[in-house]
Amino acid sequence: MTDFSKILDKARELENKMRESQEKIKNIQVQGTSGSNSVTVTLDGEGEMQKIEISNEILKEEKSIVEDLIVAAHNNAKAQLKSKTTEEISKATGGLGIPGFKWPL
Repeated sequence: MTDFSKILDKARELENKMRESQEKIKNIQVQGTSGSNSVTVTLDGEGEMQKIEISNEILKEEKSIVEDLIVAAHNNAKAQLKSKTTEEISKATGGLGIPGFKWPL
């Protein structure tokens, strides 16, 4: 019975750490850039775009180039967010992988 008790305690501890991580993740902000910092996209911890900055110089380029740079900056920010999210989860779980668990990104 004691082993089962320890397992439940560990599960509760992990649950609390995961809740804390989820709160920290919500507060994360990352910036992705492209075109030598001509385009900057800021995402929050839930992957929502909060801000986009486009330099005046890049606006002189063809529309398709600007569009590609926006996509590239967004993808860069998304990759950073995934990395930070994974890092935060690893802190909470002590590096323990949770099979089948995937963050919505």
